[in-house]
Parts: sequence; structure tokens; C-alpha cells
Amino acid sequence: MMMTTNLLIKSLICLYLTIFLMTSQTLAFMSLLSKSKTHQDITRDAILQTTVDICRSQALKNGKVFVLPVLLTVATVTEACQSSDSAKDFQSSINEINKNNALVDVQHSFTGSYHFDNEEFWTGRDLITKGVSAVKNHVKQQRYQAAREALGKTLHTLQDFYSHSNWIELENREPYPNLIKPDTIISNIADSETCKSCYGDGCPSNILESVIAQHQLTSGYFGQSKPKGKCSHGGEADLSSWGQGGINKDDSDSSHGYLHEAAALVATNATRQLLDYIKEAVGDSEFLRLLGLGQTSALCFVIDTTSSMSDDIAMLRKVTSSIVNSRKSTAPLEYILMTFNDTDYGLLTRTSDPKVFKDQINAIVPRGGGDDPEMCLSGLQLALTGSPPRTEIFVFTDADAKDKWLTSTVQALIERTKSVVSFIIANSDSSRGRRSAEPVDDQQQVSPQPFNVQVYQDLAQASGGHVIQVNNATQASNIIAITSKSTMVTLFQAVRNPPKAETFSVFVDFSVQSLTIYITGNSPDYTITSPTGVSQSSTKLHSSETLWPIQRVGNLDTVQPNELEQAGLWKFSINSTYPYTIKVVGQSGVDFLFDFVELSQGLHSSYSVLNSRPVANTSINLLLSMVGGDNVRPTELSLVRASSSNSFNGILEELASGQYLVSFNSIPAGEFTVRVVGKASFLSNVVLNFQRQSATRFQTSRLTITTEPFETMELGKEFTLPFTVATNGSGGSFNISVINDRNFDTLFNTSLTLESGGSANGIVILTVPTNTSSGTDVTVTIQAEAADGSDFNYIVLRLLVVPPVRDFFLPVCKAVNIKADCPGDCSMSSWYLTANVTGGYGSDIPSVRVLQGNGNLTITSVLSDTGMVVTTAVFSSSCCSRDLELVAVDAMGNVATCFKSLRATAAPRVLTYGAEFFLILPVCLWLNMGVSF
Repeated sequence: MMMTTNLLIKSLICLYLTIFLMTSQTLAFMSLLSKSKTHQDITRDAILQTTVDICRSQALKNGKVFVLPVLLTVATVTEACQSSDSAKDFQSSINEINKNNALVDVQHSFTGSYHFDNEEFWTGRDLITKGVSAVKNHVKQQRYQAAREALGKTLHTLQDFYSHSNWIELENREPYPNLIKPDTIISNIADSETCKSCYGDGCPSNILESVIAQHQLTSGYFGQSKPKGKCSHGGEADLSSWGQGGINKDDSDSSHGYLHEAAALVATNATRQLLDYIKEAVGDSEFLRLLGLGQTSALCFVIDTTSSMSDDIAMLRKVTSSIVNSRKSTAPLEYILMTFNDTDYGLLTRTSDPKVFKDQINAIVPRGGGDDPEMCLSGLQLALTGSPPRTEIFVFTDADAKDKWLTSTVQALIERTKSVVSFIIANSDSSRGRRSAEPVDDQQQVSPQPFNVQVYQDLAQASGGHVIQVNNATQASNIIAITSKSTMVTLFQAVRNPPKAETFSVFVDFSVQSLTIYITGNSPDYTITSPTGVSQSSTKLHSSETLWPIQRVGNLDTVQPNELEQAGLWKFSINSTYPYTIKVVGQSGVDFLFDFVELSQGLHSSYSVLNSRPVANTSINLLLSMVGGDNVRPTELSLVRASSSNSFNGILEELASGQYLVSFNSIPAGEFTVRVVGKASFLSNVVLNFQRQSATRFQTSRLTITTEPFETMELGKEFTLPFTVATNGSGGSFNISVINDRNFDTLFNTSLTLESGGSANGIVILTVPTNTSSGTDVTVTIQAEAADGSDFNYIVLRLLVVPPVRDFFLPVCKAVNIKADCPGDCSMSSWYLTANVTGGYGSDIPSVRVLQGNGNLTITSVLSDTGMVVTTAVFSSSCCSRDLELVAVDAMGNVATCFKSLRATAAPRVLTYGAEFFLILPVCLWLNMGVSF
């Protein structure tokens, strides 16, 4: 009977925990739905404060007046920094850092070191210092996206220290600087019992008085992993806290929630301290670029360099110069160039120097060709993976794609990056013809070989771009100049295929300038009517009655109404027997950013951004960020079917200023765009409507692909990546393809068989070449497609290549001689120490320095008889300074902290002459940092 009762109790407990972990919204500086301070709040506040400090310092240095905003927001900070055009990129960078901060709770929920749980202080600090090193290295290599990813993850661990440890209970109200410095120690960690049993709300006094009095450091444990007498983390899911309480301060309702505000404030200051630490290493300008300021957008050209493109490339050089010169008085662009030809494609180059970019274009030498198709999609794939999100990409070619097997991969990357791709098809219907690999006379040129542009059309429409057939590249210059402006927003777009006559209504708000309408198709009839009732028809293109300039280039009409009052309701009536598209854009500071997200429940509730298509006919959540200031509020977010005007509204819930969680009970199958309708006060206190729409067209799938949360691949080794494909629809055979943008050798299952509503496992093996540069990022796309082509999904992963760890042995400190003569007056006596420091496997010791102590240090290095480099450190000091702490770093970046004290009170740490090591602990502090000092 007793066994049955115990079993029943255990079963009920397990059931309770299962239910709780599915519904809990607690732990880890609450995320998303909490009304307390979240990781996202802390990170955003620290970034805004740090950015204002930098801009103020730069303004004062240049003799300019700086006006400190009363309220720090993305809009007010970018305005104060005289970089209002960067507001969208600034907000996007903060979002990128925050979503990687949140990802730690998804990928490492049960790993104590990522949250400073279980008194894992050394490993937690190790994660922070390694993360800081990675951020600095990525910024120096201008890999800003990778830097933001590393920064977000690092900040999560740092911020959790102040909520999960007793730092705040010890009455500390300043950050602990040793957490971000690899050459310092974390001292006074509790080595015995730390908490007692207690009862009552929150158990505010459950930490032992002796721990508080001696300022000993501790943190909470979870469940059965908690040693007897240690503190619990706390919360209903933590069984170890029942009858004892916990010590976390994640929320105002947490075990020690009365200290939540204090913990959040110190965590914010600690975040600022870490950001300043990075800024000092990389410089102000590079730090601002990391945050998306000072460089407002990117412009990418993907150019066919075969011989038949010679004339177009010559014209493209003029176009490039014109665009670059027109941007001199505005915020700078980042220029990106990718080339491709008949058999190969080049390396992606990026620069913010317009002269360098023009020189790169001028250096292109057209050559090769012969057969029509080119490696167009291979070049476009690298442009998508190597460019920032939401980049305007222009592909220049006069031929079909040879590598159409990449179509699905390119479409997946378009959906993930939200970049806009337009194809400029040069001279596709002229008599010029394509040239062979060998130069030929004009008389020898063959007739043009027409090709089907449907692949290009599909990719352009998926991204919100165009396919433009031109006689020469110059005709595209106006389109490129308009769309490359950083403040260009999409108000409306629609694709009608099959075609039908339809009238579209678009509301243009007062913030919109330079209104531009793009209509593509085979000579569609259309009429545009302004809010004042003025109309213009496409039939009057060359008429003297034309009111607004219309530029017709191939199949694209560009209309730029010159109405003084553009705000109000515009109507566009289109009638065509052929498929057509319409897109309405303008310049405005009001826009929106969004990601589809999955909410994660459990020990650390959080969210992760979908890196695949949403699953059809299931619930979905969307994280929305408004850009344009606190006066901009969404009233409706909807998913609009691409083939019609039907829409599905989500439920809006405000998380913070400008941040919203949007929930859909069910997402429909098919293609759709995202539309936001809202209200904003543009003129004094007058509240007016606005609308915005995503340029990217998304799709749903019944398939899902999942993988483990891998982040790195080791140089020169095989990397194994298991994955799972599942379906909530019918089963059958599904084709699998795996593409990476570095051409690493890849093995994988080419097909998987799924039962209806079932799943199957596969595996990918990637081989990283030994000549790959450390820090190289690799984009891997795993795709699953039904055998009949009726369904398709993907998962896009970004992995970093890291060097193998060859040296696990850290520097060894060995005392050779020590002499202390310290009687009476300390100022009249001195002591000295001689020590030899050697690296693991005989590696050099390029750095030995004093961390603590006042005296003189001299360093010499010699090669011993055994071939090992021995570094001799000689230190001398007055007896008034009796502590010495040395930091030694070997050539592999491994760090050892070595300590010597002459104080009688430090007897356990005193080393007598002839002992093997002099260390702060019985063994050296092993950090494996991979950095030097």
C-alpha cells in the first residue's frame, strides 16, 4: 500500500510538472508577456543609453550642440544622433540582438552555466568572456550580423547573474566588473550551506546570515540537482524550493521579487559596461555600425560578366557613378558586388567606400560565354547570404539560369532575409544576340535565343521586386536610384495571375514623400485617381494631357505623381488580359519590422524566430516592431492572400513601447503578405491613418524541418547534423536536398518516406576544409519537397567555423626563488620572487603581467635544453605591498592566474620556497579564452 501511494504521489507530481512546464510564464528576467523588466527591456535600455553617450561625445568633440532626448526611444535617439534615416536599421539591430538573447532560453534552458545557476560562476564567466571576444573579432572583420548574434547570447548570461545569484542580496548596487574581464578572479564563492528553510511569501530571508555577513557568493539550484543546504532557484516548477523558497528575482512575483527592480537596474548598468568594453576595443564608428547607425542601407549588384554583356557593363559603370554621386549628401550606402558567368561565380565583396565600389565595377572584364545559360542563381545565392537582411539586390543578365536546381534555395533565402530582388534583363528581345567565348565581328553575331524568364519572375515576385527587360542598363538607373533609398517603404502591392480587372484603394499618409507607383505587365490598361479626384490613364502616356511623368521601360511603367497634396485615398483601376503586378512605395520614417516566432514554455520561457515556412492550418505568433516613434500605433495586422484581397486579422497585444505580439489562431494555406494598418499623429495632435505592407511574399507548408541547436563547426573536421522532417498532411516520399554557400562537401539522405501525419529522421555530414578561415560563416539550407512538387519547406541555418582546440594545457607557474625580509617598518624593507612560466605543449608565453601588486616586473624568455620556451618573471616590491597576482597568457590564448601572498592571514594561500606552484587555488585557473592581452 505504501509503495502504491508513493507511486501515485510521484505520478501526480510528474503530471503537475508536465502541465506547469507547458503553461509557465516564469523565470529568466521574464520575456514577452511579462509586465516586469525583461531581458529585452534591459538590453534595449542599455543600447539606447550607450548610443546617446557616444553621439553626445562625438558632437561635443566636433563642437556641435547635442540635445539630450527627454525620453530615450529608437526614434528620439536616432534623431539626436542626426541619423533619423537609420531608425529602421537601428531597430532591426536591437531586435536581432534581443532575439539571440531570447534564444539562450530555448537552446540552453537546462544548462546552468548559461544562467549562472547551480553556482556555476567560472563557466558562466567563461561564456561571457568568450562571447565578448567573439563580438570584437566579428566586428573587426565587419561580420556585423554574426557579432549581433554573439552579443545577444552573451548579454543573456550576463544579465541572469544579477537575477539568479545573491549579488543584489549582498547589497551590491553596481555591476560586478570581473564578469567581463578574463584576467580577473571571481572570489569568495560559498563553499558550504547557503540557505535555510523558511515559510511565507517569497521567503525573503532564506539566505543564511553568515553568507550575507561574509559576502559569500551563491546562486540557486533546481530540483534534485540541489545539494543539501544550498539555495533553490525558486518558482512553482522548482520542487527543491518547496518549504524553502528561492532566490531568483526574474519577476516582481518571483521568490525574491521585491529585489526585481534593483536586479534589473544593475543588469542594465552591467549591459552598458559590457557595451562600453566592446566599444573601446572596436572604436565608436564600428560600434555604431554594429548597431545599424551611420550606414542606412545596402545596395547589391549581381552582374553577368560574359562577353555578351560588354556593352551593358560599360553602361552599368555610368549608372553606378550616377547613383554613387547622387548619394554624396545623404547617409552612406554599403555597396556589395557579386559576379557570375558561364561556368563560375566570383567572391562577394563589400565596401562602404563609393570609390572602391566604382573601381570594382570598372575592373570587371567581360569574357567567356558561348552557351546561353549562366550561373546566375549561384551568384544570387551568395549575394543573399552575404548581404544584410532587407537588401535591395539587382541582378543584371541577358541569359537564362544554368543552375535552376537552386531555385528553391534562393526562394528560401529571400523569405528568410526579406531582401528585394529585381532582375534587369538586358536586350533580351533585340537583334544583338549572345556572343561566343571568342570575339566575333558584328556581322558574325547570331540571332538572339529567347529564354523563359518565369524563374526570374517567380523569384522577383516572391521578394517584391521586378523583372525589367531593357535595351541597355542605363534605362534601369532611375529605378535603382529610387528603390535604394533607405527610407523607402511599401504601402501596397498585389499580383494578379491569372489576371482580372480590379480597383485597388491605397491610403497615403502625410509622412509619405516621393510617391511612386510601379505597374508591370504586357501593356495593361490602368487609371490612377488622386485623393483630389485628378485622374490619369495609361492610354495618355504620350499625350499632351499627361499630368504626371510616366517612365516606361520594357514591361514596367513607373509613375511619380507630382501632386502637392499626396496624402489621402488613391485608387488604381487595372484591366489586363495578361498577368500584372502593382506596387506602391514612398519615402517615410514610418514602417514596421516583424518575425514569425515560436513561443517556448518551460524552465525559461522565451521565443525563437522561425527559420522556415510557417505550418499551414496551425496557430502562429508574430513579433511586431513599429518604426517611426511613439506616436505610431498599429490597430490591425493581417495576412493578405497574394492572389486576392482576402485577409486574416491577428490579435494584437502590446509588450513594450512599439513592440507587439500578434497571434493567429490559424494561418491559411497558400501565399500571403503581411499588412499593418494603424494611426499616427503626423501634424500636431491630428491623428491620421497609415498602412504598410511587406515587400516579401511568404508561403505556408504542411511540412516541418527541425534540427538540434548547433552553432559552430570545427575546422578540418566532419560535422554531423541530424534533422527531422514531419508532416501534418498526407504521407509519401519526400525529396531532400542540402545546399551550403561555401561548397563544402556534403552527404545526406536524398529522400525520406513519411506516413500521414508522421515524421522521419535524416542526417547531414559536412566536411570543413582545412584551409577555411576561422570565423567563416556558412549558411546551410535543408529542403524537403513532396515527390509530386505539391509541398515544400526548408530550414536555414547559419554556422560558424571555429579552430580546433589543440592545447588544453594552460600556462604553469613554478616558483624558482622567493626572498622576503619584512621586519618592522615596511617602507624600509622589500621582497622579491622569481618564477618560471611555461605553456602547454611548450607553446610560447607572449604575455605575463601584474594584475594585483605594486612593484617592478621584468620578463625574459629562453629556450631550454629540451626545446621548451621558458619565460622567467622577476618581481620585486616593498613589504608594504604583500600580495602579487600574475596573469600569464600562452600562444594559444589560454590564461592562468597565479597568486602569492606574504600575509599571515592568508596561510592557506602562502607558498614556501621550493613548492611546485603558487596559485590562487590548488590548481591554476583554466579559462581557455583564445584571446591575448
